[in-house]
Amino acid sequence: MLGTPVTAPNQRTRDSADRDTATAAPPLYTIGSSAAERDRLRSQTDELHEHTVALLEHVGVQPGWKALELACGPRGVLEMLVQHVGPSGAVTGLDINPLHVTQARQHVTALGLPNVSVIQGDARRTALPAASFDLVYARLILVNIPDPERVVAEMVRLVKPGGWIACEEADGGAMLCHPPHPAYTRLTNTLKALYRRDGADIFIGRRLPELLDTAGLVDIGVEARADVPPPDHPRRTVILDILQAMSPKIIEQRLLSAAEHDQLDRNARSHLDDPHTMIVPHLSFMAWGRKAHQSA
Repeated sequence: MLGTPVTAPNQRTRDSADRDTATAAPPLYTIGSSAAERDRLRSQTDELHEHTVALLEHVGVQPGWKALELACGPRGVLEMLVQHVGPSGAVTGLDINPLHVTQARQHVTALGLPNVSVIQGDARRTALPAASFDLVYARLILVNIPDPERVVAEMVRLVKPGGWIACEEADGGAMLCHPPHPAYTRLTNTLKALYRRDGADIFIGRRLPELLDTAGLVDIGVEARADVPPPDHPRRTVILDILQAMSPKIIEQRLLSAAEHDQLDRNARSHLDDPHTMIVPHLSFMAWGRKAHQSA
């Protein structure tokens, strides 16, 4: 968002409702759920496609499996899971946001995927039966919530003995920009401050193997990637886009004024428009582990 856009009345109403919802309840998903954030989440599936393919290959998803995606958002990777489990398998998506559930159901219907269901629920306590799934998958949820251990514990509860848990998470320990720019540095520091205040761990990626091990999983594996998005790639400005979604919170917590945020955003985007600028938005970690069979 550059400057102050002219917004249609119905858009103003929707954005106002989004802000009211975000401020009425204690933080759960720290980025929030504005209209722009929902659009970003839909695009994210394509942008991170190669990561998800690699993770599912590490797990070795088989036809006929029952798979669950926690916090699937308005799209998630539901169609990718269907491609792996095939017509004999089944995929369930779960999200706490009712609007995300509606949009994910519309997406599934548009693709004609009969073996996918999307339900509303809290990833920390889904109320789904224990040991129901061969695979429980989550992407970029643990980094955005307090007490991620609760979600991992629920994932372990839901997976069958011998089944797999798979996670994709970001790690903010490598927000590299070269040559550095004071506006981008100021904004990344602001993002880290927001995560700290919400009790979320922006460095969760490196902790994934530890979390899976503590939860009692076996055959744990991990892979990390440092993507360098080229000019015009949507991931190049992902940190700035996330901060735009969090702008009401930034202003409310007085980390930046609206004018300061707007100016920093313009300056940082101008720097990233330069093809000579190299950017690594964050590290990406993929981790997987298997639930041990119960001993006799």
